[in-house]
Amino acid sequence: MKNIVILISGTGSNMAAIVRAARRENWEQRLQARVAAVISNRPQAGGLVHAQEQGIATEVVDHRSFGEREAFDQALAQAIDRHDPGGRPALVVLAGFMRVLTPGFVAHYEGRLVNIHPSLLPAFTGLHTHQRALDAGCRVAGATVHLVTAELDNGPILAQAAVPVLPGDTADSLASRVVTQEHRIYPAAIAALLRG
Repeated sequence: MKNIVILISGTGSNMAAIVRAARRENWEQRLQARVAAVISNRPQAGGLVHAQEQGIATEVVDHRSFGEREAFDQALAQAIDRHDPGGRPALVVLAGFMRVLTPGFVAHYEGRLVNIHPSLLPAFTGLHTHQRALDAGCRVAGATVHLVTAELDNGPILAQAAVPVLPGDTADSLASRVVTQEHRIYPAAIAALLRG
């Protein structure tokens, strides 16, 4: 069984969707991987509680304890690799992990580092994607699963899902429709990547 490690900063709703996919009873629909650990850069991240309730190992590497990004990323990589017997998890999955990673960290996990972004990339990289889509007058918005590269939100696209922008939408109402699609496409994209 392949091991994956999930990185979070908040509630971990995408992490929870991935854990559900890894534990499905139907073997053909199962993720074919084990969530070896959930690691957060924030000690109070709500997703840590959910992971613990599911019997998944958790760890905190608090970014505020490090003076430089490189030192944080080095400690984070050590924590990740510690949760795989071979020191090389099949995938490192960013699920609402709100830190920009250094090129050295990205290179260490090249081809094994995956992210989900709440826009139809290449549109609206970075933050505040839903409000920016509304301000631009978009008729559709969505989410993108992509491999992580050193350039922010610019790696090869693995999956996308679109949702309509409805009259009267707010950033919050649009976000709630987009996140339901995130929970659908992220586990599927991870499964496809694990299958090669």
